[in-house]
Amino acid sequence: MEESRFGGEILWRPSEQDVAGSRLKRFMDRNGVQNLEELQRRSTEQLEWFWGAVLDELGIEFYQPYSRLLDLSRGKPWARWCVDGKMNIAHNCLDKWMGTPARDRVALRWEGEEKGQTRILTYAELYREVNRFTNALRSLGIKKGDTVGLFMPMVPDVAVALLGTAKLGAIALPLFSGYGAAAVASRLADAEAKVLVTADGFYRRGQEVLMKPIADEAVSQVHSVRHLVVARRLGKEIPWTRDRDHWWDELIHRQPDHAETERTEAEDPLMIIYTSGTTGRPKGALHTHCGFPIKAAQDMAHGLDLRESDTLYWVTDIGWMMGPWEIFGAALLGATMVFYDGALDYPDIDRLWSLAARHAVTVLGVSPTLVRLLMRYGAEPVSRHDLSKLRILASTGEPWNPDPWRWFFETVGKGRLPIINYSGGTEISGGLVMGNLLTPLKPCAFSGPVPGIAADVVDEQGHPVRNQVGELVVREPWIGMTRGFWKDPDRYIQTYWSRFPDTWVHGDWAAIDEDGLWYILGRSDDTIKIAGKRLGPAEAESVLVGHPAVSEAAAIGIPDPIKGEALACFCVLKPGQRPSEELREDLRKLVAQHLGRPLKPETLRFVAELPKTRNAKVMRRVIRAAYLGMDPGDLSALENPGAVDEIQKAT
Repeated sequence: MEESRFGGEILWRPSEQDVAGSRLKRFMDRNGVQNLEELQRRSTEQLEWFWGAVLDELGIEFYQPYSRLLDLSRGKPWARWCVDGKMNIAHNCLDKWMGTPARDRVALRWEGEEKGQTRILTYAELYREVNRFTNALRSLGIKKGDTVGLFMPMVPDVAVALLGTAKLGAIALPLFSGYGAAAVASRLADAEAKVLVTADGFYRRGQEVLMKPIADEAVSQVHSVRHLVVARRLGKEIPWTRDRDHWWDELIHRQPDHAETERTEAEDPLMIIYTSGTTGRPKGALHTHCGFPIKAAQDMAHGLDLRESDTLYWVTDIGWMMGPWEIFGAALLGATMVFYDGALDYPDIDRLWSLAARHAVTVLGVSPTLVRLLMRYGAEPVSRHDLSKLRILASTGEPWNPDPWRWFFETVGKGRLPIINYSGGTEISGGLVMGNLLTPLKPCAFSGPVPGIAADVVDEQGHPVRNQVGELVVREPWIGMTRGFWKDPDRYIQTYWSRFPDTWVHGDWAAIDEDGLWYILGRSDDTIKIAGKRLGPAEAESVLVGHPAVSEAAAIGIPDPIKGEALACFCVLKPGQRPSEELREDLRKLVAQHLGRPLKPETLRFVAELPKTRNAKVMRRVIRAAYLGMDPGDLSALENPGAVDEIQKAT
């Protein structure tokens, strides 16, 4: 079996100390579970036992106990959790720490792109700021059940706003900081937001990027928005609308630093996160107080082994689910979170590594695409910095290719740190599959399903398969599962529950190898079928980035009158490499050599960049549409729209 598909040699094994000291092993010991296999079985067969044990481990406090942990009376797609329970997640993230030593622990460390811009908040300081924000919302007439949009860069105020919205019992609507006005407006209107919280702007590679004009244009199209709260980031003169616009510091800082926490139902709406679909309007995944944050914290505890003493930095934006995930999960566990607002290669290519060293990061989360970008600069920028505090490396967002995985493992982790691979999604509240500190690791692999996730890999008839590529499915509900799409229940059922009876079909290709390790091989809607042979884009891309001249690659299927589809590949070359016909043919032959002659690319083109979202996901549907001259659909999540022209003009 070729490593470019899945499988390979084990490169990391946990020590006895790793296992014995891990949160996952301690959780198993406390609950009388002998091994990981038993935990996985019991966690998916005895759902109420397992999720009750997770709530106990996290110390979740209820104002009123739940009468039943799980209600399936409406069927698995509409599972209800913590029935009749009253709890507010902001209480569990902040309020409950105030009478403990945790109040003086650092909750958040922030750094801006410009030199010397830093801020540190303890849990007590974050608690007071959140209370002021909650009181500010109340002063504007916002109440439980109202929606508050968050269109902000990764500054401390965004954590304050998210937790303050939850404390009020309102619904948070995180929005990608790179959205244009139309994308912001459509989501605000769909969620019927009453308030939009934004900033005057932010810095990227030393340039000022204005947000307030985008917010103004968006709000002008949305009748439900009555107030615009603006945080100062640039300190520039900006357009202003009296009686609607409020400066953050003027509005929030005059408020009392004590606020009552709304006694919400456990299943009250907490957050709507919109995801861009291939077609149609964006889908608003609905999450509740006892859902998304609990799953986020469980994944951090059981997969990342995150402890109170840890400092977590995940490269993210508030509009990607990993932004709220980091805030809720780290705060529930009493750990320290790190935010950075800026470009990770500015003013020098070592910015990520300098951040990790400067803030003593112990758990570092990145995307494989970011690693592919940074590895082109070699090991020297990494070696400039003391990364000895790191104990866990982690990744999500895209399937790995073996060469970048090995570079991250060997150059950053020195061959001693595990890479906790993590894959799930916005509708999951975290991961379906994940690494852990108990399981040996191979390149690009996952240990298996996260405890509590009844995942499987199946063929086109829904039968389990091993050692071959299949669809990733989940057979039982979990506490973080979205409570449906906002105002669109039929689309939710059609998207996830319509293919096999009582089974969630996630839309990813996956595989399980002979040692029981799992692999995610790309979105099944990205699948290429050539003369009846099914190919995941990651398979061809792994071969291409394994060539010393190639930095990044994307593979798509294009219409072919004989084979149905043919393979088209787009490559970004490393610095100093030049496109040539000889290189093009070498790369086409390389793919054929690894994957078979029928899968040789029909065309291979060189581009300066690939279209990506802010969280570094390559947008293959956009590449395919641009190449074929079709409508590319929703481009609101693209960070680099100019890359679409690159594809159209590629040679």
